[in-house]
Amino acid sequence: MKKMRRSPQTTCVLAEFLRDEKAWRYGYDISRNTGLKSGTLYPILMRLAEHRLLETSWETAEEGRPPRHIYKLTRDGLRYAREQVGATSARVVGELAFGGARG
Repeated sequence: MKKMRRSPQTTCVLAEFLRDEKAWRYGYDISRNTGLKSGTLYPILMRLAEHRLLETSWETAEEGRPPRHIYKLTRDGLRYAREQVGATSARVVGELAFGGARG
């Protein structure tokens, strides 16, 4: 399997999952909370699932409504999310502390 590509958008999605680590999430809610459009979000979710970092399931709704796809981090996904979001946070803090100074 190919290595996961790191992008700011993927990090944003992972950070959103870390807000409630054990909860199942709807793609619509992730999109709304991150500001990512579906054309950006769903390929990220599919890639994370292909790498077994997300568990996916279909939620059957009340009669007359279509089932909805739901997502949650796997154990490996939780570890990966913490690493990626933590590394990004440390890098941003370093850039703010050292990169923004003017002389």
